Amino acid sequence: MRAGLRGLTTRGRSFLAAAVAAAISAGILGEKDLLRVAVLLAILPLLAAAYVGRSRYKLACNRSLDPHRVPVGANSRVVLRLQNLSRLPTGTLLLEDRLPYALGSRPRVVLERLGAHQASSVAYTVRADVRGRYDVGPLVVRMTDPFGLCELSRAFPSTDHLTVIPQVTPLPSVRLPGEYAGSGDSRARSVAVHGEDDAATREYRRGDDLRRVHWKSTARTGELMVRREEQPWESRATVVLDTRAYGHRGDGPTASFEWAVSAAASIAVHLRQAGYKLRLVTGSGVDVDASEAGGDGALLDHLAEVRLDQRAEVTGLVQRVRQRADGGLIIGLFGAVSVAEAELLAGLRGNGATCVGFLLDSSTWLSLPEKARSEAERAHGAAALALLQSGWRVVGVDHGSRLPALWPQAGRGSQGFALRAALAETVAGGVR
Repeated sequence: MRAGLRGLTTRGRSFLAAAVAAAISAGILGEKDLLRVAVLLAILPLLAAAYVGRSRYKLACNRSLDPHRVPVGANSRVVLRLQNLSRLPTGTLLLEDRLPYALGSRPRVVLERLGAHQASSVAYTVRADVRGRYDVGPLVVRMTDPFGLCELSRAFPSTDHLTVIPQVTPLPSVRLPGEYAGSGDSRARSVAVHGEDDAATREYRRGDDLRRVHWKSTARTGELMVRREEQPWESRATVVLDTRAYGHRGDGPTASFEWAVSAAASIAVHLRQAGYKLRLVTGSGVDVDASEAGGDGALLDHLAEVRLDQRAEVTGLVQRVRQRADGGLIIGLFGAVSVAEAELLAGLRGNGATCVGFLLDSSTWLSLPEKARSEAERAHGAAALALLQSGWRVVGVDHGSRLPALWPQAGRGSQGFALRAALAETVAGGVR
């Protein structure tokens, strides 16, 4: 009852104030009829408070999201099921589900009445144009009487999570460089064997024979490494995402970093579907092995939450990749890099790895004066040339570029890239 009195609306409080005024006037004037009016005015809000207060803690709520993981720009349907557990019917219910700003305005739904032990379901749709992991809820239920004299709110503690993943674009089938055809299904496989007695190493796994521990590699990496005496042919790929804040430009969903994240997701899913054992490494410290079943979901969940890092550097990114590098294919998505940083990336070429870099000219995501634009183009060309000369295969990316159109360039032979390198060097020499 006390909670009901605290929940009186402005209308209910006005009724009580009018009842007090009428009672005082009846006492002064000696009018019994006016006293009866005062009693009626006082009883109505008190009955409303008792009516609403009795049913406030006898509601159950269940929420479901379909689907709980959606790409950027897609819709998810949220279904709320509310059940009245009490023997008394409820009054009018106003449902409001709390949502973050990125998912739009808070939905408000009115339920006129729920009978005893009756349940009702309502649904609404949310859409997010910014990737991330969002909390949906808690649900706030406002209960009121038919006259609107009393209103109580109850927030259900449960929340659900909606993961908005990057947009995944289908890519054409391309024979990637540095790969060899395996037997059986004739798909591309990288050769992981360098001889009958291969001395390559990998991380120690539970159950490995301790006699296979490779102590030199263990001392170098700081982790227990074992010798790979026999290795099957397999396709391995590492997708590297540059998260340096100073390497990207633009704001919101159209920023250069968002292009890189979407491209990383598209490439990773494409390679997984092609049968590659995949690994994702970012400059923010994410290192995901997506080789197991269901790896797509884990990979996309990490990419949904990856953010630019003010402290990320190329040096740390190279070290993180090399900790578990075992050859195969490395595909990097880089923002603007300097010549010195491009030379650091040359360190990933070891252990027989084939490196393909998508180099974003992030300055094209900005409106720059002509002189600044020329300087940015020269810096981008110099960095691309440094990568090409170190053995990387470089694909230039400008604002408005489409990944499906760029993807075939990753499969070009070394001759085409050597020609591009020679042209870039000629241009760079002419600029000097």
